[in-house]
Amino acid sequence: MAVKRAIGKSAGSILFEGVNYTLLTLFALATVIPFVYIIVGSLTPADELTKQGFTLIPTRITFDAYSYLLASEAVIRGLGASLYITVVGTFINISFTVLMAYALARKELKGRRPVLLMVIFSMLFSGGMIPTFLIVKSLGLLDSYWSLMLPGAINAFNLIVMKSFFQQLPEGLEESAKIDGCNDLGILFRIVIPLSMPAILTFVMFYAVTHWNSYFTAILYINDTEKWPLQVLVRQLIILSQGGLGESGQDSFNIPAQTVNMAMIVLSTLPILLVYPFVQKHFTKGVMIGSVKG
Repeated sequence: MAVKRAIGKSAGSILFEGVNYTLLTLFALATVIPFVYIIVGSLTPADELTKQGFTLIPTRITFDAYSYLLASEAVIRGLGASLYITVVGTFINISFTVLMAYALARKELKGRRPVLLMVIFSMLFSGGMIPTFLIVKSLGLLDSYWSLMLPGAINAFNLIVMKSFFQQLPEGLEESAKIDGCNDLGILFRIVIPLSMPAILTFVMFYAVTHWNSYFTAILYINDTEKWPLQVLVRQLIILSQGGLGESGQDSFNIPAQTVNMAMIVLSTLPILLVYPFVQKHFTKGVMIGSVKG
């Protein structure tokens, strides 16, 4: 049949969109429902959770689990430690990445090719956990937050992508700046960085999420329990299935351990989720780095 549809879309196009929307909806529900389960469970009263189990819409809402966690000095210390590691670590990451990427993007840099080969080599091979631990120990970084920030100061993949982005910037801008008497640092901070903010903020988000969610390196390098970040406390709480994180006993709040665990997960997830809306505009631009030229 050669009859055109009044809608302006073919049957195949309509079918494709329907299947596409259905799959995306199912994927979104599979992502959101577990988090909704955690939030609702953390707000469900103890008696209702004990008698009826989990309900999507509880009859009453209580913040006892959050009151218990926020009354614990260990949780407050862990939250402060995670914020410090995330902010300072991300600043170190993005500073080192931008400076090294800008240097490697300069074709006139001597020894540029061997350095790039070493960066690529580090993507394929690593020293391993034990040699890295011995290096951190020999540098006296154990029980220090620097052990969580300095060993991974530069991500090789992010560095290469950032270098490629810098190379796509028009050379005429830098030449004009040099004619006006601007040096390399002036070109970087006055021209390159302002033009590269979508890419930089994208990697800021990547680095920040990595630092916030990291717990294994803290287990390896931090022996002092008072310096543990929040993610390590979450791990310990879930493994032990008890609320003995601070001076306040769980019995004084009469809260089941499962509710406390859920509230702890929400507290450890919410701060990084609140940051995303502020960088979403730049993030959507930054993820398209290198996909379109022109």
